[in-house]
Amino acid sequence: MASIKKLEGKKGTSYRIEVVTGTLAGKVKREYKTISPAELQGKTARQIEKYVKQAADDFERGLAQGFDMVSGDKQTFEQYASYVMDLKKQQGCETKTLDAYAALLKRINPAIGHLKLSEIRPQHLNLFYRNLAEGGIRISGEKAKPRKKTPDKIISFMKGNGFTSKESFSRHCGIAPASLDVILKGNQVNRATAEKVAAPLGLTVESLFTVSQNAKPLSSKTCLEHHRLISTILSQAEKEMLVPYNAAAKATPPKLERPEIETLQPEELKQVIDALALEPLKQKTIVYLMIATGARRGEILGLHWEDVDLDNYQIRIAHNLLYSKSRGVYETTPKTKQSNRYIKIPEDAKQLLEQWQLEQGFAKKRLGDAWIDTPYVFTQDNGDRMHPDSITAWLNDFAARHELVHLHPHLFRHAMASLLIANHIDILAVSKRLGHSRTSTTVDIYATAIKAADEAASDCIADVLFKKPEQKQAQAQ
Repeated sequence: MASIKKLEGKKGTSYRIEVVTGTLAGKVKREYKTISPAELQGKTARQIEKYVKQAADDFERGLAQGFDMVSGDKQTFEQYASYVMDLKKQQGCETKTLDAYAALLKRINPAIGHLKLSEIRPQHLNLFYRNLAEGGIRISGEKAKPRKKTPDKIISFMKGNGFTSKESFSRHCGIAPASLDVILKGNQVNRATAEKVAAPLGLTVESLFTVSQNAKPLSSKTCLEHHRLISTILSQAEKEMLVPYNAAAKATPPKLERPEIETLQPEELKQVIDALALEPLKQKTIVYLMIATGARRGEILGLHWEDVDLDNYQIRIAHNLLYSKSRGVYETTPKTKQSNRYIKIPEDAKQLLEQWQLEQGFAKKRLGDAWIDTPYVFTQDNGDRMHPDSITAWLNDFAARHELVHLHPHLFRHAMASLLIANHIDILAVSKRLGHSRTSTTVDIYATAIKAADEAASDCIADVLFKKPEQKQAQAQ
């Protein structure tokens, strides 16, 4: 049975738990656990008594079941999280996913990183989730809006220092081209981005930007992502028998509030297509393919010519071009097994691809040895692969020039799916075209569109089957 000893120290009252686990070479073997004053802060005498007894029971039970309670009592969550991230990297976890985990840990570690693995309870996590939902918790809380003359100052600096394009200057700053494009249009960015742009100019952020605090609460999706990562880390600790149970599994995570998807109405889509007639062939072809296929931005920019079968009017989605801060632009495979797929394309898209193939061939001959030979359908002017953010930046500019609604690549994916559902295309066919791993994912995302299509179908049935002949005749007149 565990014994508990009360200890008085300079920092307050602590408790030492001792458990006899057997004998080794004639000597009694003991394991110890200490409950620090910090753990007991704010608790009443009754609550402390209950807490210490529960900790002693958990410690003794864990040792009896073979859990490494000593290591769990020594390692902090932050230390163990670092180990798990290294493990994920060794297992081939996507760079973009690892970057996302690192961003989440910037909030998680200050909240629970100091706690020992064995100390973490569902209450700790519930308090953290509640805090995440409050305003002012954003890491990038400060927003920076360019001052009136800032875009001119940046352009003047670029010209005077040999930067031949926005892409080259954005690389020098360490930001995405789309972020620089946002600044040049006078729109706000986070302070970190503003600092990277101000540094080469030798100016302060405040001299170029008006800085304000963004106190908007985090979305339920972002809060839930923090919970899932904590659960992943503690699940690994449970597998390695460092803790008797995963505290996140017993916590109450935030409920996901799925916002209504943003999409384009048919008339807005037609306006986009009409405006594309005036644009360069490369961008026109990219956008046509995004509209026609519903493929993700990275899937279109990751297309290889070997994946294009013009004779059979289809493309194969087998590559994904992504960007991460730690790795830059890189190619990977599609998100899931189902994402590796063939998609039929219409005649207009086929003709555009044929024209673009010829134009790209002319550019290759014109540049000669200066041409960078890559397998990609869509490339920079020198043949090198494109930055995924470049098409996002172009769409922003395109929409502004033609006075269209705000456009971004994923909008076309939602528009295609909504259009197919509205025309009563089987949800399984829609799901396969989108490359979702489960049909339920498609149903969850497009619930509103499915409901509207179902209501339209119901009205159609009512018109055909249940209206009396005289009603139909009156309606026709």
